[in-house]
Amino acid sequence: MNEDLKVNLSGLPREYLDAGAAENVSAAVSSQVPVVEPEPELVVNPWDIVLCTSGTLISCENAIVVLIIFHNPSLRAPMFLLIGSLALADLLAGVGLIINFVFAYLLQSEATKLVTIGLIVASFSASVCSLLAITVDRYLSLYYALTYHSERTVTFTYVMLVMLWGTSICLGLLPVLGWNCLRDESTCSVVRPLTKNNAAILSVSFLFMFALMLQLYIQICKIVMRHAHQIALQHHFLATSHYVTTRKGVSTLAIILGTFAACWMPFTLYSLIADYTYPSMYTYATLLPATYNSIINPVIYAFRNQEIQKALCLICCGCIPSSLSQRARSPSDV
Repeated sequence: MNEDLKVNLSGLPREYLDAGAAENVSAAVSSQVPVVEPEPELVVNPWDIVLCTSGTLISCENAIVVLIIFHNPSLRAPMFLLIGSLALADLLAGVGLIINFVFAYLLQSEATKLVTIGLIVASFSASVCSLLAITVDRYLSLYYALTYHSERTVTFTYVMLVMLWGTSICLGLLPVLGWNCLRDESTCSVVRPLTKNNAAILSVSFLFMFALMLQLYIQICKIVMRHAHQIALQHHFLATSHYVTTRKGVSTLAIILGTFAACWMPFTLYSLIADYTYPSMYTYATLLPATYNSIINPVIYAFRNQEIQKALCLICCGCIPSSLSQRARSPSDV
């Protein structure tokens, strides 16, 4: 009854006053409710997708080689141990690229960055060192052909494997143990969190190993040419046959060394002259060819090998093609 006697001083109808009061109440309530902002949309770098795809292909391809050598007891010669080391290193490199993609977009932290970059550095270092060890083994198999198949060679191979994996693991542990640029961005290299000095050491080491491989392959080329000439004389081959065999051997060596240089040299030189201020596109463009080397390695060193081809055929179809069983090794198969 009292409410009906109240005077409407505004002169406006009562329904307008009720509507205004409702708006004021709703505004007060909305001001007390926290505003939920939409989560930022996850943007994936296309270069990272390409690197992850490359890592997947690397892992699948080299896993086949590792399984073939591991499950075949006949593939225990020094040459196959080194090929297995190369395949294992490339397999870990591919896994590292995949993990790097997953951690970069799903589990971002300093610890995951350091562990991932450590795995990638260690695996790629082991891959390059295994290539050098294979080159040394091929040189010894030709230069010391009479004494190569001995216990001394097997021992030397195991020593090389322990040294190359020990060195690679130490290089991979450097960022984890504190040699990184997470606290001082001005010291970063083109690959964060590696420091500029760390990247320079890796690049100079690669150039040294490449020069050593080049010198060894030159010596291997000379030995192959000399052996091919001696075989041609013993079997009274024509000069053209000797020329074709020698040219094939030289071409094989050129493909091996040229592929290695074409894949790794751009990133190596770029790491020496660039730092974190350079556009990341250049880093991706030079790093991607380096990953391709791990894709090509099984084709050059494993799947071209006659014994691995036989083991692969046994696994796939349970038989060995006559073309493989009757094929003889020639001086060009280096």
